[in-house]
Amino acid sequence: MKRDVVDDILDQWGEERPELDTSSLGVIVRVMSLNRAFLRQAAKALEPLGLELFEYDVLSALRRQGRPYALLASRLAAETGLSSGAMTNRIDKLEARGMVQRRAGKRDRRAVIVSLTTSGKRAIDDAIHARLDAADNSLQGISSKERKDLAVLLRKVRLSGAGVDEGEKPG
Repeated sequence: MKRDVVDDILDQWGEERPELDTSSLGVIVRVMSLNRAFLRQAAKALEPLGLELFEYDVLSALRRQGRPYALLASRLAAETGLSSGAMTNRIDKLEARGMVQRRAGKRDRRAVIVSLTTSGKRAIDDAIHARLDAADNSLQGISSKERKDLAVLLRKVRLSGAGVDEGEKPG
């Protein structure tokens, strides 16, 4: 199998500190490196659509809910792993672009309900195709079975409580 830069790093540690088991570091460093690469690829895929990744995340969370494509702002923040202040900023930007609208809750006027507009729904429906194409391209070197096996292993790591923020729900 072809070697990568992480193999070189682990070899160097092996030379300097042969008593250390660096196998877990090999996994973590590769995942961190892939995370950075995948974020760049996602941003690049959304660029022709005029969307930022943060906008995609919010629109995606709303679209996945089904009709009427709406959530309480507090629930939307939880769905995207953001603070309420950060979510307010994102909603402001998307509202200014005509992609979402907000209204007061019927029972509690302090509650804010955020929903997709027709423009926002159209944007996310186009964007999901771009994201899927980028994801498929990123994983073209592994088979369908390997993708499924990898997904199972990564789920197992997330569920093991490996320091992953459970509130985080990537799009």
